[in-house]
Amino acid sequence: MHATDRREGQGALQRHLGTVGAMVLGLAAMIGAGVFYVWVPAAAAAGSGLLIGLVLAGLVASLNALSSAQLSMSHPVSGGVYVFGRATLGPWWGFSAGWLFLAGKTASAAAIASILGGYLWPEQARPVAVLAILVLGAVNLAGVRSTARLSAAVVFLVLGGLLVLVVVVAAGLAGGSLTASFDTGSLLAGGGAGILQSAGLLFFAFAGYARMATLGEEVRNPRRTLPRAIVAALGVTLVVYAVIGVLCVLVLGPAGLAASVSPLADLVGGAEPWTGIVRVLAAIACLGSLAGILAGLSRTGLAMARGGDLPGALGRVSPTLNTPVSAEVAMGLVAVLGVLLLDAARLVGFSACAVLVYYAIAHLAALRQPAEQRWLPRWVQYLGVAGCLLLALTLPWPGVVAAFGWLALGLVGRALRLSRSASS
Repeated sequence: MHATDRREGQGALQRHLGTVGAMVLGLAAMIGAGVFYVWVPAAAAAGSGLLIGLVLAGLVASLNALSSAQLSMSHPVSGGVYVFGRATLGPWWGFSAGWLFLAGKTASAAAIASILGGYLWPEQARPVAVLAILVLGAVNLAGVRSTARLSAAVVFLVLGGLLVLVVVVAAGLAGGSLTASFDTGSLLAGGGAGILQSAGLLFFAFAGYARMATLGEEVRNPRRTLPRAIVAALGVTLVVYAVIGVLCVLVLGPAGLAASVSPLADLVGGAEPWTGIVRVLAAIACLGSLAGILAGLSRTGLAMARGGDLPGALGRVSPTLNTPVSAEVAMGLVAVLGVLLLDAARLVGFSACAVLVYYAIAHLAALRQPAEQRWLPRWVQYLGVAGCLLLALTLPWPGVVAAFGWLALGLVGRALRLSRSASS
């Protein structure tokens, strides 16, 4: 009997989403704050070499998406790699994945909320960020269909706005009002370590497809829907990021990009009304990304509570709203705490490291699947594990130390809890 069969009935979430709905949620999570933010720290790490870093990040993200799709076909329930890891590797591995996901994505939610506050009202960025988390948490409490409708509106507006921006920049380059310069020799100026670090930072922007892997209990025909939605959403995102990244390097140059506060606005010379339009687009994108991440957090929290790795109260599903209300509220409050205590740059480094290790566990889980559940060659998982760990360990050291310290804390806490349970 599959896990999905055991979840039908009392306490189960409702299957409202098809392929398009799941894909839209993933696009809203990926084409969010990242496309407006990550170019700056990536350029500071690698200069023009961020373009190589973007290719590496996209490759690792593609491998992760493929293994996630293979796993989600066999375990179509809420919880993502927490559930996958428990089913194929054992409870300790599953706990490690869930623990890292909760920490990494909570940090990601806090970072995106902080970026949103900086775009909308720089002088009051933190209060705005806190308000955004509370409002979007309330939207998610209304159910996954409300989140999907919000995400669809966000994707439509942001993709449309980015397309217009690309056309304007291309017209400026063709007409001579904007100039472009690029030295191929500068691609390697940041060195191998800088390029790898830029790839790890850029991965932060791709990681939204994890949102789709947590939707197994809320999509129709998940074994067919989830793989298609994950691969399609990632493909669209790769194209969008490639175009924007190339334009940023061509127009602004590596030094100008690294020093920029709002790189996409600077693409058009900071001229109005484009600066204002980019700020509005950034705010909308952050809202969509934040809504998707908060929803994914609550579903993983729900799964961990069901598995006994978090307090059982977090496993409560509202009988009227069919949403994990306790987990939604708890994860939102932790994200608010992150906004109040840390800045966006530190949150991004920690989040990227935690999520990359989470996906390394996903590849290990996919490797252990029985032959009848596999449709990928094993080299996909081997390359995926190596890529995830390489990018994770080359990120700025404070984030790496914090991520592995958090994992160690969780493992020790689980061991103590199990020891007390065994002796009582």
